[in-house]
Amino acid sequence: MTRPTPASHPNADVRMRGFTARSTVDEALAWVDAAAVRLSSESVQLPQASGRVLAEPIASRVDVPRFARAMMDGFAVQATDTHGASPYNRLTLTEIGHCLPGRRFSEHLSSGQAVRIMTGAPVPAGADAVLPAELVTSNGHTVSVHGEVAPGKHVGQPGEDVTAGQTVLPAGRRLRPQDLGLLASIGESQVNVVTRPSVAIVVTGDELVPAGTSAGDCQVVDANGPMLAALAVRDGAVQALPTLVPDDPEAILAALQAPADVILVSGGSSVGQEDHVPRLLDQHGELAIHGVAMRPSSPVGMGRLQARLVFLLPGNPVSCLCAYDFFAGRALRQLGGLPAGWPYPTIQARLRRKLVSQIGRLDYARVQLVDGQVEPVAVSGASILSSTTQAEGFVVIPQDSEGYAEQTEVKVYLYDIYPTTSEA
Repeated sequence: MTRPTPASHPNADVRMRGFTARSTVDEALAWVDAAAVRLSSESVQLPQASGRVLAEPIASRVDVPRFARAMMDGFAVQATDTHGASPYNRLTLTEIGHCLPGRRFSEHLSSGQAVRIMTGAPVPAGADAVLPAELVTSNGHTVSVHGEVAPGKHVGQPGEDVTAGQTVLPAGRRLRPQDLGLLASIGESQVNVVTRPSVAIVVTGDELVPAGTSAGDCQVVDANGPMLAALAVRDGAVQALPTLVPDDPEAILAALQAPADVILVSGGSSVGQEDHVPRLLDQHGELAIHGVAMRPSSPVGMGRLQARLVFLLPGNPVSCLCAYDFFAGRALRQLGGLPAGWPYPTIQARLRRKLVSQIGRLDYARVQLVDGQVEPVAVSGASILSSTTQAEGFVVIPQDSEGYAEQTEVKVYLYDIYPTTSEA
């Protein structure tokens, strides 16, 4: 291990002592926003672009459609030849051929003529409308028209969908499946997207065993690692597997030097005797913030180690989730070109009973929705991860508030876009 330097942050070593002071949530968010500079771009093939973030706007070089095409099966005609046609006043046109998708009709259509045409086929020269099949009776040589159409009816015009030079998608857009379809329609085979941030997940603790294994006496199965891995992917990062590290300073320092844009450290950030991570980050990098006035997650920290952003997340699972959501997730989203804010949908609803807080700290309160109203989750300790699976979402109580009274309308951040259960 390299020779340690004197501590530069007052909370670099709070083991068995406690925090001398805590930053506000706003101060921590300001640090994140300044530190999380969008990564560079890379080019990917269109099939691999779903979910990626566009690094630059895309303008079409072509019209879509490129030609006038039939929007219905029927007959290409000159609209004036159908005027006055009805079931009681049938008009007769000469059928001169048929037109299928992917090929042009070779002749020019004149007044008094009709061409059988299929949906998507190019409209023959001379025609200006498509007469739906249900308004026509054909014997293969002539067609009996018993309905009329206006000029341009049932014809898709060039550039009707997209015009050449039009910006079809802006920079910063997270590409959806329909976006890939649009890009394909204008002839794009690859796009420039923001590079996805890489993440190393370091889970500290002598008592931990990997997820998927059975815990022995006095052991604990790692829950934070899988949770953080899933959260990071949700926020645009490259998938990463958690690494379990013992409460050993040298092992922790080695893990902090993993090749990644962001290091997520779970555990080792509080006041316990074996909580080494803040001191190590302060000695070998920059500990910018340690200790934030919020509940849960008050021992959260953040800083830099060379080019890496490092987030110190508490070991208690709910605190870990909360700290990730407030700070680390925000950084990952901005690095990858996504909006900084939470990806959670929100609703406004009234409280069934009061939510209590304390002035001077921000509270992250897990809640359920009962008969359209907000019910605080009864069991809400920082180590009770099931409280987040029982909750539909959370309410943020700002640091200048003592809470909300019963029947106050509050904003609820919903964990799920879709219901967690389905009805038969």
